Amino acid sequence: MDKPASTRQLKVARELQCDLAEIIRCKGMAAFGGAMVTVSEVRISPDLAIAKVFVSIFPSASSDKVMKLLEENRRAIRGELGRKVASQLRIVPEIDFLLDTSIDYAEHIDELLRK
Repeated sequence: MDKPASTRQLKVARELQCDLAEIIRCKGMAAFGGAMVTVSEVRISPDLAIAKVFVSIFPSASSDKVMKLLEENRRAIRGELGRKVASQLRIVPEIDFLLDTSIDYAEHIDELLRK
């Protein structure tokens, strides 16, 4: 079983979530083919070296395309993140983008309940 995240991990994760959301928002919806991309959660390793970034994408039909774009631009996004957190963190964490499917799951449950 995973041990709970420390207070420092939670604070760094929250800061990274805000900064990554700003970076992605500045890229604009046009860069993602009109899809809306939201950073829903960030989980960071205890050594602060790896950040798992959960993104939700609307409409979900374009999620494959957007995830591919995020992966292709991972280095540039990490570079921008490094400029934002340079004074706060010694190491800029490696970024792993993961698709957050909780919205799709909630819509599916809602659809089943309506039947």
